[in-house]
Amino acid sequence: MINKKVMIGILMIVALAFTGCSIENKVPIDQGQENTQKSTENGTKKPEEIDPIKEQIDKMTLNEKIGQMIIVGLDGYEMDDNTRNMIEKYQVGGFILFSKNIKDTEQLLALNNSLKIMNSKNKTPLFISIDEEGGRVSRMPKKLKKLPTNREIGKVNNGDFSYKIGGILAEEVKSFGFNMDFAPVLDINSNPKNPVIGDRSFGSSPEIVSKLGVKTIKGIQAGGVIPVVKHFPGHGDTAIDSHVGLPSVNKDLDKLEGFELIPFETAIKNNAEAVMVAHILMKKIDSENPASLSKTIITDILRERLNFNGVVFTDDMTMGAIVENYKIEEAAVQSVNAGVDIVLVCHGQDNEIAVIEALRKAVEEGTISEARVDESIYRILKLKNKYNVTDKTIKSVDVEAINNKIEEILDEYQRSR
Repeated sequence: MINKKVMIGILMIVALAFTGCSIENKVPIDQGQENTQKSTENGTKKPEEIDPIKEQIDKMTLNEKIGQMIIVGLDGYEMDDNTRNMIEKYQVGGFILFSKNIKDTEQLLALNNSLKIMNSKNKTPLFISIDEEGGRVSRMPKKLKKLPTNREIGKVNNGDFSYKIGGILAEEVKSFGFNMDFAPVLDINSNPKNPVIGDRSFGSSPEIVSKLGVKTIKGIQAGGVIPVVKHFPGHGDTAIDSHVGLPSVNKDLDKLEGFELIPFETAIKNNAEAVMVAHILMKKIDSENPASLSKTIITDILRERLNFNGVVFTDDMTMGAIVENYKIEEAAVQSVNAGVDIVLVCHGQDNEIAVIEALRKAVEEGTISEARVDESIYRILKLKNKYNVTDKTIKSVDVEAINNKIEEILDEYQRSR
C-alpha cells in the first residue's frame, strides 16, 4: 500500500504538470502580435499588401488590355454602328471628339452620355477627351464664349490668370462629360516660320512657357479634369506641320535640355500626369524614328532622364507624319515598344481596327511582351482611379453660368492691365 503522504505528493506533482501545460499554451493575443513583430524584425517577410490595380489587371483579358491602350475618334454627331463596335467588341479605353462631332450644347451632351451608357456594360470607364486649348483650337459649342489664345495669356504673364483659365477650361469640358483635355501646349514659339504652333504657345522663352503652363495645368487638375501636356519633346522650332508631313529638328540633347525640354521638365516636377509625344524627327538624337516611335526619346529621355512615371500618349497616328511614311499598324506596335501607353487613332475605323488587331497580334506573337502591356495598363488604370473617371451621365449644362464666369475672369484681368 502506498503511503498516504507519498500519494498526496504524487497528486500535487501531476496537478502542477497539467496546470503548467495549460498556462504555457495560453499565449495572450498581444504577446502573439509582439512575437510576430519580433519575427518580422528578425527577417521574416511581412504579408504582401494587396494592390487592387494589379488584381484588376490579373483578371483582364488580352482584348480588354489592348482596348485600354487605344483612344479613337468617331464620325458624326451621334452614336452609330461603328462606335458601338468600338465599345462592345474592342472595348476601347476612350474617345476623342472634334468639331465635326459637335453641333450644339444639347447634341454634345447627348453624344457623351450615349458613349457612357453604351460602355457601362464594360468593366472600365472611358476616357472622353477633347483638344480644348482656348483661342483658335477650341471644339466647344458656339454658345460658349471664346477664351483668349495662349499668346494673349502670355502677354498678360500672370500666374493667377493662367490658373483661372485652366480652371474655366476644366469647367467647360467637364460640364459636358469630358474627363480629359489635351492641353496645355508647352511648345516654345521659337521659329516664326512654324505653321502649326504660333499663338498656341505662351511665348518664345522657356521661362514664360514653364511658368504659365504649370499654372494652367494646376487649374485644369483642380477642376477635376486630366490635362495632357503637349507636344513632347517640343514642336516650336519646326517648319513643317506634322498633320501633313514629318518635321525634323536638328538639335542635340544638350540644346534640347537647355531650351525645349525645360517646360516639360518643370511640368513633370509639378505633377503633370500625362504627356503627348509629337511626330517629330530629332535627327541628332534618333535619326531613324520620330519621337512618337523612339525608345531613345520616350524611355531614355522622358521616362528615365526626366523621371516621368505617368501616361504617355502618341499624337494622332492618322496624321501625315505617320501615314505618309509608315504603315499605321507597324507604327503603333513600334510606339508601344518605345514606351507609349496610349495610341491615338482619331480618324477612320479601318485605321482603328488595324491598330487594335496589330497590337493584339504583336502580343500573341511575342513582339510586344505582355509585361510591357501590363506596365501601361497599370498607369492607365491608376490615372482613371485618381480622377474618379466613371460612366455616370450628366443631366444638363448651365451654359449661362459658364459664360458669366468667363466674362468675370476676362474683365478682371482686362482692368488690371
